[in-house]
Amino acid sequence: MNHPLRGLAANENLPPALVDRLIAVADDETADRLAVRSDLSHAQAVALAGRVEESAVRLAYEGRLTAADIDPRARPDVALALLDTGAGPAAWARRLAADPVVEHREKLAACPDLPPDVLDALLTDPETRVVAEAALRAPAHVAARLAAHPRTEVRRAVAANEATPPSALASLLNGDGPPATHHCPAREGEPPSPDHGLPPDHDPAPEPSWDGLHTCAAHELLRAALHNPTTPAEAVTPLADHPSRLLRWPLAARRDLPPEAYETLARDPVPGIRAELAENPAIGDDVMRALADDACHDVRRALAGNPRIPLDVLTRLASGTRTGTAPLPRTDSASPTEIAALAASADPAVRMLAARRRDLPAGLLDALAADPDAKVAGAVASHPGLAEPRLRDLARRHGVQVIAGIAANPDATPALLAELARRRPPVRKALRAIAGHANATAPALLACLDDPEARVVAAGHPALPTQAITALVTGADLRSAEAAAANPSLPRAVMTELLPPAPAPAV
Repeated sequence: MNHPLRGLAANENLPPALVDRLIAVADDETADRLAVRSDLSHAQAVALAGRVEESAVRLAYEGRLTAADIDPRARPDVALALLDTGAGPAAWARRLAADPVVEHREKLAACPDLPPDVLDALLTDPETRVVAEAALRAPAHVAARLAAHPRTEVRRAVAANEATPPSALASLLNGDGPPATHHCPAREGEPPSPDHGLPPDHDPAPEPSWDGLHTCAAHELLRAALHNPTTPAEAVTPLADHPSRLLRWPLAARRDLPPEAYETLARDPVPGIRAELAENPAIGDDVMRALADDACHDVRRALAGNPRIPLDVLTRLASGTRTGTAPLPRTDSASPTEIAALAASADPAVRMLAARRRDLPAGLLDALAADPDAKVAGAVASHPGLAEPRLRDLARRHGVQVIAGIAANPDATPALLAELARRRPPVRKALRAIAGHANATAPALLACLDDPEARVVAAGHPALPTQAITALVTGADLRSAEAAAANPSLPRAVMTELLPPAPAPAV
């Protein structure tokens, strides 16, 4: 892999003539970068597709190739990509529906807005997986008919199709149509037998017991229906205490269940299911308060991220639950009065809830920046709106605990960034923030080059001195060389030197 050439392919200032030269020597990795250039011309896209065949599909998806550029018989993969984006003619779809390669027909079945006759052909395909792929996107009237298909794989696709009518989904879930999807020999401790009425593609788990992890084709059908948001709530509610955790799990995320179903799920023995439920904004206050006392930390952490959690429950969670550093939905929607109350709390963990919010009024932002607790002050260190004196005061009082946050502050000045970059011992996380900072200038960026990770970021910064960019692009650090080659400040002469010589014109 030629890392500088990969970088050049992504360089926004690479002149068209050099793009042409790069296309002439492109490999797979370079072609991937070239295919997404905003300035790639149609002629260049055609040339790239001819140079690197594998790039043609990407170019088709990027809208760089048209139907006139492709022979569907020679490049069915590209033809399918154009059909998938709606840019291929119906005649191609009809041809590919009869293609002898199963994978091509399966890919065609996944394309949107197929002509009705093509869809009909795919729905009668001899390969079940082709029919299932078509069923997954079939319109409502077709999906309703396919709900009675004899193959479980096809019915499973219908169960996952959000266009399937709710009545058909309920029928699939309840096993009303043949063959019955609830009847599973592994559930009953029996060996599979033709007498059970299971479809021939039923593949029971090797262990003849319903242990909460059992899976088979019929079982997967149930899961698909439970994950489908258009499956009626009254059809899924009875499964809230089903023996299989894999069937209970999707119920915890649904927002249309009756309160008693959520209460049942809140007592589920599987912590992951309770954590899924804790994030669900449809659960009531009583369920949230019960989950706030859950012994599992992950459940409590998930509950803290629920946008409808009562504020008093959130503050109760704050002290004993690690809730990350991002703003929480409930504090983001809190009123000014609520935020002020959080910021005035005697508990630093509660003040941090307010400090994470990014749109704090100036007075409250300054007050939190002056907080004696380093974690609270650090939580606002990266917030816009803090003046340079306040940022310097933060660094003086709390040092390394807040330096990275200050370095990431969009209002940090070039002079402050340079001082932070030269700090000894270096704060590596801060260096990485400085290396990508819009206000960073040469002194700060040069100081970042000593850190391996920050160097890669700084190598692509347009304010890095030209001499440093040139040294990096030919250096031993391959990641930095690639980033430097993509730097828009790379001199054109260096770009030209990185490319192999242009071929001599034919005589």
